[in-house]
Amino acid sequence: MLSCPRIEYVAAAPGNPPLMLPSLLDQLFVLFQRLLPERQLGRAVHALTRCRTPWVRTLLIRAFVRLYGVNLAEVEHPEPDAWEHLNAFFTRPLRAGARPVAPGPRTAVSPSDGILEYVGYAEANELLQAKRFRYRIADFLALDPADAKPFSGGATATIYLAPHDYHRVHMPFAGRVTGTVYVPGRRWAVNRRTVRTVPGLFAANERVIVWCETDAGRFAVVLVGALNVASISLAWSGEVPPAGTVVRTRFTPADPGPELPAGGLLGQFNLGSTVVVVAERGLIRWDDGLHQGGPIRMGARLGQGRG
Repeated sequence: MLSCPRIEYVAAAPGNPPLMLPSLLDQLFVLFQRLLPERQLGRAVHALTRCRTPWVRTLLIRAFVRLYGVNLAEVEHPEPDAWEHLNAFFTRPLRAGARPVAPGPRTAVSPSDGILEYVGYAEANELLQAKRFRYRIADFLALDPADAKPFSGGATATIYLAPHDYHRVHMPFAGRVTGTVYVPGRRWAVNRRTVRTVPGLFAANERVIVWCETDAGRFAVVLVGALNVASISLAWSGEVPPAGTVVRTRFTPADPGPELPAGGLLGQFNLGSTVVVVAERGLIRWDDGLHQGGPIRMGARLGQGRG
């Protein structure tokens, strides 16, 4: 049986400045989210972003482009009339060559556009959420503690997708998909203000875990839901339906999952959120000098995998 998420508060290291407590604005923002009817809001956003009425669709797409500064030069079809609704534009494919994938048979790449909020290695049985918080790998990946042990010390990366980003999620490392897990939960916003204020946010939010394996080990690509994320879709099965309990799907030798190269399409967010990669210990080694906290594009090299 899975245990409740346990949150670790991380003390400042000797010689470092004390960690800052959440500001009043941060706390008010979190309180505001607590009062929102998140499921009803999600259903409303789902309906609005799929409205096919021509004038509504065009108005929404043009307003979205203007508000968030979407780079139309890399969009396959930049005209609003080319899209059946706002969500189709939001999950848009890009022009050929807009996201080249770093070459190499065991190259690890960024699975999405966004801000590379964290890249490093799991400490013991925990992942880093923010300076003040850690959360357990077993809780996040919906595993029993014993099954989570191979991920202790494993490579992990967290990428935050802003509204203007390309919102398709791709394979970070060549391998085969072995199954998925839908985990119900909250839909906290995943911006920096909430991440640094809400303990265990990633282990509390609704998410879809895509399990993958290579001959050298396993890794998971986790699509974390958020406020206003109407749904998450997978490339081989479409939208993942919400449920009140954990739903596990496993591929079998008779019905194998897709085998994908680094950069192969896994799925998409229907409105934005966060992607977290967690690999077994020793499977991936990150490159030195990666710019944590800076922008990254899908397909950019992050490291090298074990063969």
